[in-house]
Amino acid sequence: MSDVCIVGIGIHPFGRTDGVSGIDQGVFAVRQALADANVDWADMQFAYGGSDAAGNPDTMVDRLGLTGLPFINVKNGCATGGSALSSAAMGIGSGAYDLGIAVGFDKHPRGAFNALPAEYGLPDWYGEAGYMITTQFFAVKAMRYMHEHGISPTTLGRVAEKAFRNAVHAPHAWRREAVSLDAIMEAPIVSDPFTKYMFCSPAEGGVALILASEKKARELGKPLIRLKAAAMRTRPPGSFEVFAPSIDIERGGTATRIASTDAFNIAGIGPEDIDVAQLQDTETGAEIMHMAENGFCRDGDQEQWLAEGRTEIGGQLPVNTDGGCLACGEPIGASGLRQVYENVVQLRGDGGGRQVPNNPKTAYTHVYGAPGVSAVTILER
Repeated sequence: MSDVCIVGIGIHPFGRTDGVSGIDQGVFAVRQALADANVDWADMQFAYGGSDAAGNPDTMVDRLGLTGLPFINVKNGCATGGSALSSAAMGIGSGAYDLGIAVGFDKHPRGAFNALPAEYGLPDWYGEAGYMITTQFFAVKAMRYMHEHGISPTTLGRVAEKAFRNAVHAPHAWRREAVSLDAIMEAPIVSDPFTKYMFCSPAEGGVALILASEKKARELGKPLIRLKAAAMRTRPPGSFEVFAPSIDIERGGTATRIASTDAFNIAGIGPEDIDVAQLQDTETGAEIMHMAENGFCRDGDQEQWLAEGRTEIGGQLPVNTDGGCLACGEPIGASGLRQVYENVVQLRGDGGGRQVPNNPKTAYTHVYGAPGVSAVTILER
């Protein structure tokens, strides 16, 4: 399989944008990415697009141009963006195409996601009993993890403090104001152990990435930022996932561990070779658990990692350099692509106040979605 390069990136700022539809935001991101790559919409040979709640992405052709290109819609929970990118990468890597695009956008109402039991093969009573409320699931899962591996509530707070501090320097982030650790810890509880600052919120935004073969990237004169791996996996037996009606006594692996292992094998490198990482952080416990599930540390080591600042911008492994979902919010279709957007910015050296020092050469993303889907990418320049 030939190398796939990312040659153009575009983003519509995340947050709340009254009067601007999700499709508007996706079109904005596409046009920005086209300009960044110095190509036209008519040059696109294919597209994959994802949206959960803001319309079918393929309808964007009315605005971008009726060129007849194949445009495939993707819907895969919070892993929608990562799944769209994985599909687009296969199109280029297979040799079928030289130039294509992955785009994601969404526009969610205020409040928690309103997931319907029937969409996940569950009876209505499951939702009526409150089990579809993701804040409760993630809190219970985090509480169990904290008990088993010695993670303190303060460590949860440090993740949020880092996110908001990083986002100050990210123009596309929603919440760009630093919040003190004391304010985070003393804020109202949403679902124990999480305070209101420890959860992300459904949001709005759009992201587009233009992919090219290495030959085409060289023709365009773009810096060679290679997509060395893109892996998407579903849950194995015994995993403990959101919306699961029961849990096996014999615990198994996770979709994240499988996708991460696959990605590292495809790229031919290990966790120790990664210079910057964006990890799914729907709440602060998720970032902590995903540090271990993606192979960057052992379960329980996160307590020391956060206390010592190892995941800060200038640390051993900077994590969520633009503030992640906690500061950017989570428009489902765009969120996984935002992570890759941020890594391209970092590898180009364009991060400004959030730029990872020492000229990073490798970058990692991980996104997780219900009911147990994970997508991982590895970039290298």
